[in-house]
Amino acid sequence: MRAWCVRENNLSMKFTLGGFWSILLLFWFGGCAAPPPQQETLRADRVVVDKSERRLRLLYRGKVVREYPIALGDAPIGHKVREGDERTPEGHYVLDWRNPHSRFYKSIHVSYPNAQDRARARALGVNPGGMIMIHGKPNYISSKRVLAEYDRRDWTDGCIAVNNEQMDEIWNAVRDGTPIDIFP
Repeated sequence: MRAWCVRENNLSMKFTLGGFWSILLLFWFGGCAAPPPQQETLRADRVVVDKSERRLRLLYRGKVVREYPIALGDAPIGHKVREGDERTPEGHYVLDWRNPHSRFYKSIHVSYPNAQDRARARALGVNPGGMIMIHGKPNYISSKRVLAEYDRRDWTDGCIAVNNEQMDEIWNAVRDGTPIDIFP
């Protein structure tokens, strides 16, 4: 192989012809490499909750893109009727606003009570309640052992709870105005 010499300030550098072409090809084709695959952004245009299965599903264009186990209120059977009944509502609602500084790890509000819920409560002479949220675990508990207990039971006052990592995914996937259907 032929060697090329370059002299500069009394220093000599030798390049072999093969080494020169290797470096040239590296720079030439290095720019043509395919970019690394980008992580697909999770998006959801509907949320479906199945209370009896304890599952929350994110849907996009009619297909389930994620599914999470959930915890519900302490009295999970039946539709929420009044404030304090610890039931999770059933029906068609909207995720209408969010709170990044909730007492729980992030929270997204469910638009309960709707007009039907208010009419039902008025007919019964009760307050329908409100502040139904999808949220993570309580921020005021620091014990990992205690927080782990929240994964094994219904514990909310009527909200829909997931773990904090799942809440991050849901938070980023849904926008305000996303419909949510909650089934018995």
